[in-house]
Order: sequence, then C-alpha cells, then structure tokens
Amino acid sequence: MELWDLYDENRQKTGKVVERGEKCPAGLCHLVVHVCIFNRAGEMLIQQRAASKKSWPNAWDITLGGCAVKGESSVQAIQRELYEELGIRHDFSNERAFFTINFENGFDDYYLIEKDVDLEDIKFVDNEVQNIKWASKDEILQKIKNKEFICYYPSFINALFEMRAKRGVHAL
Repeated sequence: MELWDLYDENRQKTGKVVERGEKCPAGLCHLVVHVCIFNRAGEMLIQQRAASKKSWPNAWDITLGGCAVKGESSVQAIQRELYEELGIRHDFSNERAFFTINFENGFDDYYLIEKDVDLEDIKFVDNEVQNIKWASKDEILQKIKNKEFICYYPSFINALFEMRAKRGVHAL
C-alpha cells in the first residue's frame, strides 16, 4: 500500500494522506516529480513505458516521473524514482525543481539535469520501463505526432529543451 501526503492549494502539508489509486479529496493535492536527463549532445533520455502500465502502455515518455510517497520531499522522491525506475543514482541534494506545473489534484515538479548516462549501465529495476534511448527534440516531436509518445503539447517539449541549461525566465 502506497500512501501520498496531501497538500493544500498553497503546497502546505495538511497531515492527511490518500492511498495510491484513490481520488484526492476536493481542494487537496499530491506531489508528483519528473526528471528530464539531457546529454552533452542536447538529447533527452526517453523511456518506453512497460506494456503492463495502466496508463499509456508501450508509449514513450520523458526520462521519468512518479509520485512522492508519505514523508518524502520533492528531492527525496526524485532521487528514489530515478533509482527505482532506471537504476541511476544522482545527488539532488543541491538541486531544486526547475519549475512546477499545477494540475487539478497536484503539483508536478520538473527537474532538468545534464548527465551523460551510458545506456548499457541502465537497469530496469521495477519493471515499469521496457526500453530507453537518447532522442533529439525533433525525434520526440515526431513520436508525439505519430502517437508513439505520451500526448504532451509540442510547446512543452520545446520548452524543456530550451530551458535545460538555464534557470529563470530572462535571457542573459
């Protein structure tokens, strides 16, 4: 049984929890974390979701995402998820999410990191992922168009690639 902390609209923990699979009570949210890993060539590490996944089976996705469990901070959750899904260890202790997207029942924290990962070293630890590869922005956009990738807005994918090495909203 996986429990998620519940937050109010101001991202303050309420002391309440919800079990994975249950709907969040009205006005309460849970925390989701994502990481996009880019290599020095400017490609994103993408994953193909396992055929057994309930949502978007066999679809390609950004590097990874998952829910924070009870008691975890965003940083703790992303470190755990990265190791659980791909067997990759990365120290996020000095990292903050690049940005947060609010959705109806939660907060999506996105981390963007540069890390040259050897695909041969990746281990599919929890059977949520069936394949991985490095992909350019154009390859990802084509996969979205072909309905092989989760249906992100193309503008969102463009933004991830544009922001990958920059913080803030001002060009310097």
